[in-house]
Amino acid sequence: MSISSHPIRSLLMVVTVIAISGCSSDPTSDLSDYTEAVKNQQRSAIEPLPEFKPYESFVYAAADLRDPFTVPTFTRQQAAVASNKPVMSGVKPDFERPSEPLEEFPLDSLRMVGTMEQKEDNWALINDTDGTIHRVQPGNYAGQNHGKIIRITEYEVELTEIVPDGIGGWIERQASIAISE
Repeated sequence: MSISSHPIRSLLMVVTVIAISGCSSDPTSDLSDYTEAVKNQQRSAIEPLPEFKPYESFVYAAADLRDPFTVPTFTRQQAAVASNKPVMSGVKPDFERPSEPLEEFPLDSLRMVGTMEQKEDNWALINDTDGTIHRVQPGNYAGQNHGKIIRITEYEVELTEIVPDGIGGWIERQASIAISE
């Protein structure tokens, strides 16, 4: 039997010779060359680690002070003396008068939608959150802070509200409802 009579054997021999010749070369020769080059490089000095400051814990020094979430224990007279204000300003809401429909709503939820004028009388048209339009004039009340309507212009309704002052009394505060566009 000759080599040419068995083509599969011939092919197998050729593949074996190629595989063995491929194993004889060093596949990591380029890696070896690179590691030698790195080893031969001049080494630079490593910088020293920075010096760390020790952690200083926070010391809470306000433990002896008054708790800001509790009501102060001083009286209204002490507060008035401390603030150089008179003890009673005389301003307080009239709890005896009947409440008006617009006093059920917060002032910022009310919208002025227009004005009406007849002879000397001016009225403002106020829309509440329910969609109802109310006709008001100076002397009427609106908002939840006892807001009395003082003046009506074509652009706004001016009110004076009576609000708590935080120390047991009442103060007046100016407010307005501007016309909606």
